[in-house]
Amino acid sequence: MNEWQEILFTYDDVEAEIVKDLLESENIQVVVNSMKVSPYPVNIGKMGEIKLLVKKDDLENAEKIIEAMKDSREQDNDS
Repeated sequence: MNEWQEILFTYDDVEAEIVKDLLESENIQVVVNSMKVSPYPVNIGKMGEIKLLVKKDDLENAEKIIEAMKDSREQDNDS
């Protein structure tokens, strides 16, 4: 049984870092899997993928936190 579950898939470094920091601020351990190669600005296909993983026990809570973040952004954009 896999203890870690994917919570986010993105190509955006900033988005990944924001979500990671948000989850960690709620005491949820996060693992970042990235194929990006730092010195090279080009990240094509799989080389650009960033995946955030959380423990299976934290998955539901992490999903709620991310959803609340998205809702907050939408409300800010509607204002």
